[in-house]
Amino acid sequence: MDDVSAVPVPQPRARTADPGAAPDAPSGSAPDATPASASDSTGSRRSLAAGLLLGAVGATVVLLASGQVWAEGRAATGGGALPLTADGQDVTGAPAALAIVGLAALVAVFAVRGAGRRVVAALLALSGLGAALSAWAGASDSTALDEEAARTTGDAAATIDALTHTVWPYVTAAGGLLILLAGVLALRFGSRWPTMSGRYERDGTPRPRKAPRTTPDPDRPEELWKALDRGEDPTREG
Repeated sequence: MDDVSAVPVPQPRARTADPGAAPDAPSGSAPDATPASASDSTGSRRSLAAGLLLGAVGATVVLLASGQVWAEGRAATGGGALPLTADGQDVTGAPAALAIVGLAALVAVFAVRGAGRRVVAALLALSGLGAALSAWAGASDSTALDEEAARTTGDAAATIDALTHTVWPYVTAAGGLLILLAGVLALRFGSRWPTMSGRYERDGTPRPRKAPRTTPDPDRPEELWKALDRGEDPTREG
């Protein structure tokens, strides 16, 4: 029997781990998360849109609702009862005035930066809070109708009977709360919002210098014609 030599079968080489290589991701793993800068930018845009919407809607609600009838009643007269009404401006002018301040502050938030932006954002929040509180306090006020009764009847002691209040003071207070929320958003996220005046500011790069004016060449044809027009002899050497 012939001698049979065993030929060794080559074995697969073990894979050497590269210390600098990242480990293989397990199958089924989720893709890389969104970068933090992209998420911050998205959150900034959302807070900016929410702040603008809340501030604008809140101021509009306050201005419109403060012009509606807030209180109704009847003043007793010699011939019977005289129906009287009072709108929000008669009861208190504070909510409408503070809503205008809030609108101005909402625009000014984008015109300033740094500490100035925080101050304006605080003013925006305070104007909304003041509008809400003053409207809430005016919801049960009867002074405006008493004054209207005294002025209409000519009796300084005239008072209002069957006094009722409408829902509009509470609507005005809700609008003030929307302005307050816009101010809170500006305080929390306003540092990430863009500045309206930034695009109009100079970037600090030096302006290019104008090329110095060169002395005209007297041998050029146009210069010869100009000399002739002036009555000069261009062929004469100076």
